[in-house]
Order: sequence, then structure tokens, then C-alpha cells
Amino acid sequence: MPSFHGLGEGTPGMSLRSVPLLRRARKPLLGAAGLLGFLAVWQLIPMLGLIDREYLPYPTDVAARLTQELVDLAFWRRLGLTMQAWAIGLTIASLAALALGAVIGLVPFLRRATHTTVEFLRPIPSVAIVPVAVIIQGISIEAALIITVYASFWQMFVQVLYGVADVDAVARDTARSFGLTMTERLTKLVLPTALPYVMTGLRLAASVALILAITAEMVIGNPGLGTLIMLSRSTPGDAAGLYAFVVVAGLLGVTINAVFRRIERRVLHWHQSIRGEEIL
Repeated sequence: MPSFHGLGEGTPGMSLRSVPLLRRARKPLLGAAGLLGFLAVWQLIPMLGLIDREYLPYPTDVAARLTQELVDLAFWRRLGLTMQAWAIGLTIASLAALALGAVIGLVPFLRRATHTTVEFLRPIPSVAIVPVAVIIQGISIEAALIITVYASFWQMFVQVLYGVADVDAVARDTARSFGLTMTERLTKLVLPTALPYVMTGLRLAASVALILAITAEMVIGNPGLGTLIMLSRSTPGDAAGLYAFVVVAGLLGVTINAVFRRIERRVLHWHQSIRGEEIL
């Protein structure tokens, strides 16, 4: 009798390969559909007179203004200053949070001694320390860095504390009983456990650092994207410019989050959370 064994194996194999492709394509397609729907609603609101075009211009007007800015060298200089403040602030905050979080997290006495102080300082809004930063550094990039570092530091610091505290007590005692050195315990036990928390904290800190870098420019007046937003807001009839710069800020946030998410996936490719996403 003829065997249909090969045919039976081939058909399911092709369908299984196509399912991940469909799943990967579904998310960007849904995202594109949502974006088109948002733009359509935006276009209709001023068209129907629900909001005056002077305060909410058409997305086509915003796109035209954004195109003009993209060919202006001054715009790129301002954007570069914002990204410079973001990068410096994020680097300082991440290194400080990683060092302090690891030391405090590994020493129970320090963790108990600093708990109240951390819980007091962490909820303070970063904008509330703007006057302090201006008094200390004046209207300068250093004042903006104080605000940026302060806000993004806590995102990373708390995650490092959680990561170090998540080390299994039995594994810690086992490593100690086998006579592993402090360096070996850090690299083979603490780091693999804390790394997912660290990467999550870094991604959150990157987004917060961008928000505060732009906010600091808007409040303090340092040159950058935040200043362009404030200038457009105060210029009569320049609503398109205001929205164009806000769109740029949003695109920066989306890009930074996507880049750090990709880095997180590469670094944690071995972790069950990332492997679970790939399977799904």
C-alpha cells in the first residue's frame, strides 16, 4: 500500500513555520492600524470644528512643519544638546545606582539603615528640585543634569536592590558552604539573578532620563528640544511647530524604549522570560 507518511509530516511542518511569521507580523500590523486610526481621528477633530485649528492643527500641517525642521541644521543642534544631556545623565545615574544598589543590597545592615531614607527621597517629584538645581548650578546644563540624574537614578537603584534581594537563600548558603569566593558568588550567583532586574531598570531609567532632560530644558531654559517646545508655545500662530516638536519627543521616546528593549532581549536571551516571549 502507498505510504502517506511523508505527506502527513510535510503539511503540518509548513503550517508550524508559518504560524510564528503570522504572529510576528500581527503586532506591527495592529500598531500601524492603531496609528492610522489615531491620525484619522486627529484629522476629523479640527475638520468638524470640535477644536479650533489654531489650537489643534491638521496632522498634515504638523507633518509639513516637521519636514521643514528636519532640513534645518539648527534643529539638529538643539536635538543633539538634548541627547547629550540625556546620555550623560543616564550614564551617571546608571553607574551610581548600580554601585550603590549592589553594595547596599548585599549588606543587610546597610539595607535596613537606608530603607527609611530611600523611601523618603524616592517619591519626591524631580521637578520639585528644579529650584535647588538652579541655586546650585545656575541656568546651565549641570542644573539639568542634576534633575535628570536624580529622576533616573531611582529607577535603576530600586531594581538593583530587588535583584540582589531575589537571590535564593538556599543557593547563597550552598555557595558559602562550598567555599566560593566573594567574586565567584557575585559573578555566578548574584549577577545572573539580578541581571533581569538591572536591564529592566536601565530601560526604565532611559525613558525617564529623556523625559526629565526635555522637562529641564523647558523649565530652566537651556537650549534643546524642550526650549523649542516652549518657544513654539509662546509664538502666536505656531501651533504646528509646537505639535511637531512634541511629535519628535514622542518618537525619541519610542525609539529609545525599542532600542533598550532589543538590548535587553539580546543580553537576557537565556532567561526564561525572553525565551517565553519567543515561544509565544
